[in-house]
Amino acid sequence: MDMISKLPPNIIETILCFLPIQEAARTSILSTEWRYHWTKIPKLVFIEEAFQVSTDDDGELSDMGQPYIHPTQRNEMIKRRKLFDAIHQVLSKHEDPIHEFTLSMVTDGSSEIDRILFLLAQKNTVRKLTLEFISVYKLYSILFFFDRLIDLRLTGCDLDYEPMFEGFRDLASLYLQEVMTSRKALLHILSTCPLLKSVYLDMDHLDFDESDDSTVVNLVECLPMVENLSIGFGIIECFTHDGIPQELPIALVHLKYLCIKDICFTHNYGLPSLFLLIKSSPNLEKLKLEILDDSWVEISERRDSFTLKEDLAIRLEHLKELEIVNMIYRNAELDFVKVILAKSPMLKKVKIFLYNEVAKDEALHISGILKQSPHASSVVEFFVEIIGGSGSRSRNVM
Repeated sequence: MDMISKLPPNIIETILCFLPIQEAARTSILSTEWRYHWTKIPKLVFIEEAFQVSTDDDGELSDMGQPYIHPTQRNEMIKRRKLFDAIHQVLSKHEDPIHEFTLSMVTDGSSEIDRILFLLAQKNTVRKLTLEFISVYKLYSILFFFDRLIDLRLTGCDLDYEPMFEGFRDLASLYLQEVMTSRKALLHILSTCPLLKSVYLDMDHLDFDESDDSTVVNLVECLPMVENLSIGFGIIECFTHDGIPQELPIALVHLKYLCIKDICFTHNYGLPSLFLLIKSSPNLEKLKLEILDDSWVEISERRDSFTLKEDLAIRLEHLKELEIVNMIYRNAELDFVKVILAKSPMLKKVKIFLYNEVAKDEALHISGILKQSPHASSVVEFFVEIIGGSGSRSRNVM
């Protein structure tokens, strides 16, 4: 303890950042010197699931005069109230700037969450904000007062459009998962964050009205500086009411990593949107595709065939790695991989994780087909593996 106590205060605070906030606060009893160290740590993390508290006999949740509450639900209510109490206590005693704040929980008690965010916004020091909710939490305009953010991560939020919002001018990383919002709101947020380099968008649906004629072009134009982009195919589909253009007016010249989640090769817009993005990313180094089962696709939305003639203009001069997850083994998917092999002179690694119902002999067959396909790169490491179970693994050096 003496050796640790002699460390510089900033080193001690960094060490405390790795402890759960409850444990960090308990260090105040070690000695007079340690009494206030925990009030200066710049990173606060509150995770309801990991929050430890006694739920024995709580007077404020007495059963007298109240409807019956199941013991499990009652314990959850007690735990949540004590979590809120702990957060308010920490914020009221915290002395130094808070640079990172994480809150992960269900959303009962939204008024308490509003109060917490209001206290944080008043400090105006938060640079990384993470809010994770199991149920949807309606996030009001208080979010837009965090104008110093460089990293924002939202899960399970209802994000209202804020027409007066001037943007997160320093924001470099944006993560939105299971967020309820509209096309208009999403484009407004993206367009007012000029420094975005890392973007993760994974939502099933975007609301829009008849007056909103936004397209894929509008979406891409909001991301001029993006280097890492992970986007759900459902997002792309929301911007395709007028179809997919042959080319984009701008190129994503900074994009190095592209991941498209839940893409469906048999959907009318699946392959066209994929080729549109990779053709517009001249410096792409890694491409990852997570394929979705196409059973949900309506007959009218299906694409019957895929021909290589459509994409002769593709040239991926810098692509080094291709990864496909949940490949179902269809001709369209194999043909796509053949295109990448033929058009990528710097390609070093191809990783294919097959759908778990694909047979072992089919995995070996795919490996053989692609090994014999024309490829622009002199040496490619090729992996084929079946997801789940014992599966099979094939490794070939081309």
